[in-house]
Amino acid sequence: MCGRFTLEAPPDQLSKIFGLSSLPDITPRYNIAPSQQVAVVRNLGGESHLDFLKWGLVPSWADDETIGYKLVNARSETVFEKNSFKRPIRSRRCLIPASGFYEWMHEGESAIPFYISMANEAPMAFAGIWEQWKSPDNTFLETCAILTTASNSLMQKIHDRMPVILHPDEYSLWLDREVSDPARIQPLFKPYPADVMKFHSVSAVVNNPRNDTPECIAQVAATG
Repeated sequence: MCGRFTLEAPPDQLSKIFGLSSLPDITPRYNIAPSQQVAVVRNLGGESHLDFLKWGLVPSWADDETIGYKLVNARSETVFEKNSFKRPIRSRRCLIPASGFYEWMHEGESAIPFYISMANEAPMAFAGIWEQWKSPDNTFLETCAILTTASNSLMQKIHDRMPVILHPDEYSLWLDREVSDPARIQPLFKPYPADVMKFHSVSAVVNNPRNDTPECIAQVAATG
């Protein structure tokens, strides 16, 4: 799964990586949590745009937006089958930029937080889906979810799931709204190569989403 992540990359770096002609103000984030606004890259009108959507997908048919708290992640193995996801996976895909993400390793009654990133500390892009929901008062809410897959050999030491991380040469296919064939999309769901990633343990300060400072990603000695 993916329940917390960071985004601290400079705007000019994000513009170059994702082909953005303009970029809204982005504040470095060290503890992004579900229900918060997250930066996503979408193809709208033939161009890539960076927008902020609420993390936790609310299907268009939902009675109310609280369902989003349960739909933070979407399993890639069943995303084309689940009623909540089968529409957006075909036509509303997005990239979710991240500098790294957190996962908790359970040892007995202890849960040790770890921070996972690229070995070269370059930004990554999660495979995401988005949806638009119309509220009873006729306002619109845009939300998103992160796809997950089986862990690679590095992540298996911590957890059995990890976010689907896309390679840069896969971005254009993922954002192409004309592509809806599962046979073209599903090959992207493989675990990201372990040999270009790294992790380290962090302090319990990250457990509280109100803590959003560089202390969250600071390395500490593992315990337990």
